[in-house]
Amino acid sequence: MVEIHVYGDLRRYAPESRPDRESVIRLESQPGETVGTVLERLGILPAEVCHVFLNGGLLVTRNGMAPWLDYPQATGSAGGDSGGMDTPVQGGDRLGLFAHDMALLVV
Repeated sequence: MVEIHVYGDLRRYAPESRPDRESVIRLESQPGETVGTVLERLGILPAEVCHVFLNGGLLVTRNGMAPWLDYPQATGSAGGDSGGMDTPVQGGDRLGLFAHDMALLVV
């Protein structure tokens, strides 16, 4: 089982999207699954996602300052390289998906 926590506008993909509840999606893991295939299975376009956390660590961010801050797997735009979307996901993993309306602030 893969646990996906969705935040911001992405909450609409969760079975429970009320703001006073956790918006968690649980998917049975499949062989060869990646972050990108999880998004595809959920019907979430990669362009809708600003930040992806895998097991508590930042995997993907589209924050404009990311390349200068040496964030891991940082991508400056929604297009181009896979930007971490090809990262394998397996049972027991936890993904955190943040929409653009929940973008991380950099000070």
